[in-house]
Parts: sequence; C-alpha cells; structure tokens
Amino acid sequence: MEIYMLSKKKSIVLIVLLGCLVMGFIDAVIRPGYLMKSFIKITLFSAIPIIYSKYNKDLNLISLFKVDSKKEIFISIFSGILIFTIIFGAYLGIGKFFDFSNVVSSLSKNAGVTINNFIFVAVYISFINSLLEEFFFRGFAFLKLKEVTSRKFSYIFSSLAFALYHVAMMIGWFDIGLFLLTILGLFIGGLIFNYFNEKYKNIYVTWLIHMFANFAINYIGFILFRI
Repeated sequence: MEIYMLSKKKSIVLIVLLGCLVMGFIDAVIRPGYLMKSFIKITLFSAIPIIYSKYNKDLNLISLFKVDSKKEIFISIFSGILIFTIIFGAYLGIGKFFDFSNVVSSLSKNAGVTINNFIFVAVYISFINSLLEEFFFRGFAFLKLKEVTSRKFSYIFSSLAFALYHVAMMIGWFDIGLFLLTILGLFIGGLIFNYFNEKYKNIYVTWLIHMFANFAINYIGFILFRI
C-alpha cells in the first residue's frame, strides 16, 4: 500500500513538473502563436491529468467541480471583487515606481499578444485559462496530491509550481525588483487559493476568484495597450 501511494505521489509530481517545464520551454524558446500555445497548454494541463485519472480509477477529478452550497458562490464573488480591487489598486499605487514600458513589447515579441488580438486573449485568459490553471495547479497538483502525501508538501509544491510556471512567460516584462515581487505574489496567491480549495474541497470558488484577478490584470493590459 505504501509503495502504491508513493508511486501515485511521484506520478502527480512528475506530471506537474513535466507540464511546467514543457510550457516553460515553449514560452521562452519556441514562442509559437498564441492560438497554438493555448492548444498545447490545454493538452498538457487537462488531457494528461484526465488520461492519468483513467489509469488510476480512484483519482476522482469530477469531484473537483462539486459545489455544495450557494454560499460558496457568494464568497467567491465577494473575494474576487476584493482581489480585483487589490490588484488594480496596487497598480495605481506602485505603478509610478516601476517601469512597465517593456510589458507591451515583450507580450508582442514573446507571447504573440498584440493590440489586434488582445480582446480575444483577454477573454480566453479570464474564463478558460483561469479554469485550466485551477484544474491543474489547485485541483490536480494540490487537492489530489494532498490525498496521497502531506498537507505541507502539497501546499508548498502546488504554490511553488504555480509561481515558477509563470517565470518563462514573464521574461523581459519588468525590472528584477518587480519581477521578484510578482513571483512572490504568485506564490502567496497560490497558498491562499489552496486554502479555499481545502476549505470547500473544489476548484469552483478559486476559479471565480482567479477570474476576477485576471479581469484586473487584463484591465491593466487595456491601459498599457491604450485600447
């Protein structure tokens, strides 16, 4: 039994690390068009965990989407509005101390995001990408990992993977100070999201919160792109 549990833990960890490394290589080196990159990410972050769950019949991924009460929805919407306010407020408050001039050029050069497709990208990031990342990092890499290993390891691994995954895509966006601050913010955000996942035993609540966080980031993007 112990050997099986260890094997399952290693399998989940390896799948998460592989997904992050492949996407990091694609973001930093290959740099395909945004549509192709999104297709690859959907395959890595959803199809592979689902295929693995077919192999391990006791890995119930459907339970990640179960909502027990309307209270969860109200909490997630309230928390989402709060997160939106914090992120946009932070931009207004500290924006003058950091240089955001490289963000637009880096997005266009490295990620294929331009003024022409930014609205499409913003919609995709807000609704689909947020769900994809919650499923992969919070559902698969936290809730399901926590079933076969320690709570502490699951919290740290999931949050660290979530933060470091974003490194490749943000290369060249900011100066080193803001870059490190952003990575720290992503790690802390991952810990907070994991708390909600653990409390409500699903990813629905954090998906809505993540969605509102992306609303704020995309709104800042509209400002930077001068749309």
